[in-house]
Amino acid sequence: MKTNTRKRDLFGRTTVTAVGVLLSVTLLHSAPAIADVRDQAKRVYDRIAGVPPSEQELDNMVTALGGSPTEEDFIEQAIAFPMSNKYFYNVTLKNWITPWTNESQTVFAPLNDFTATTIGLIADQNKGANGAPDGDHLSFRDILSANIIYVAADGTNNVSTAYSNTNNTHYEELEESGEALQDVLERRTQTTVTGLPAEATAGVMTTRAAAHAFFVDGTNRAMFRFTLLNFMCNDLEQFKDNTRPTDRIRQDVTRSPGGDSRIFMNSCSGCHSGMDPLAQAFARYEWSGEEGTDEGQLQYTPDAVQEKYHINSGNFKWGFVTPDDQWTNYWRKGPNSTWVGWATDGGYQTEEDGDYTSGVGASSMGQELADTRHFAQCQSQKVFKTVCLREPGSTDDHNLIDAMVTDFDNNQGSIKRLFGKAAYYCRGE
Repeated sequence: MKTNTRKRDLFGRTTVTAVGVLLSVTLLHSAPAIADVRDQAKRVYDRIAGVPPSEQELDNMVTALGGSPTEEDFIEQAIAFPMSNKYFYNVTLKNWITPWTNESQTVFAPLNDFTATTIGLIADQNKGANGAPDGDHLSFRDILSANIIYVAADGTNNVSTAYSNTNNTHYEELEESGEALQDVLERRTQTTVTGLPAEATAGVMTTRAAAHAFFVDGTNRAMFRFTLLNFMCNDLEQFKDNTRPTDRIRQDVTRSPGGDSRIFMNSCSGCHSGMDPLAQAFARYEWSGEEGTDEGQLQYTPDAVQEKYHINSGNFKWGFVTPDDQWTNYWRKGPNSTWVGWATDGGYQTEEDGDYTSGVGASSMGQELADTRHFAQCQSQKVFKTVCLREPGSTDDHNLIDAMVTDFDNNQGSIKRLFGKAAYYCRGE
């Protein structure tokens, strides 16, 4: 309703003010700020959960954000609201992780112990009050080394089959049940569930799904290569370095392919000189089934190197004969010494003349990879693409990736916070 008021100005003239009009104009100018927060909150929710919030959820999220929310407010409420929706775990994360579990890198694969363990670890992050990590917080950097596995809790609806070392039925039933994975996945140790000795466990690398995909046949180099692809976002070609020693390259690699030793020196050695001494960490693992079938299980021989490490020994009989599962990282020197960001006591390695590191078994080698800056950068880039629906391209995009890496380092490797930061950045104005 429009109400007119009359008053005299300094010159004695009568003026008329339309109070209702001024009120309407004021509301029109203030409304977009409220609408912006609501619209942005909805975009954040949609991008993370993959489904729209209910009106009540959105109302609650907007109220929690307040009138002028900061980036930290959005991250906190992203964890509290869309990351409480089962579709974040059952769909967004499942589709994000599944390509890492198979050589074809397809998303069209059933839930398995690799995917479920990764989802479960992320679900357990940042569960405390106001988004603070709880007392049993696992860093995502533990994904390649920890003695963990996630299974459906006892009594989960429509899951009647227990975990099996020889089939995937347990997880297929869990997926078909439609249960919220964040509510029913339960953390246990591989030692108690799969029977692997503690020294043989190495996070998702020693799950049944990973073994089925990457330890089958071959030489176990596939496990190393796909770990680089999935968790370092680079293939062997990017790590290629012809300046490294060739003393740990196995016998199966001919030194004169096609009768030309230059091919070995200029091409083959560039990958194998760094890969073979690191992939030695997998020397005691084998997959018992045949490629192309779902039958078989992971085998671990604590006192013997698998025969596949000695195949084609006649290709170059003076090559390295694998005696155990002790690995060495030759890439801490040369061109791979700095851009990877290997962990040091003071942060990340910045000097090319670093010291070789070594260890025994897959767990310590997995930790060597996961402690790098490039591991954090890879997760940040993949989260960005999932949330923002594009690759990072601009200077601002890459500045955000750097900020996400810093946040990852400062917050115990929280993947949830990476999703929150990316969603805030791509929320729209």
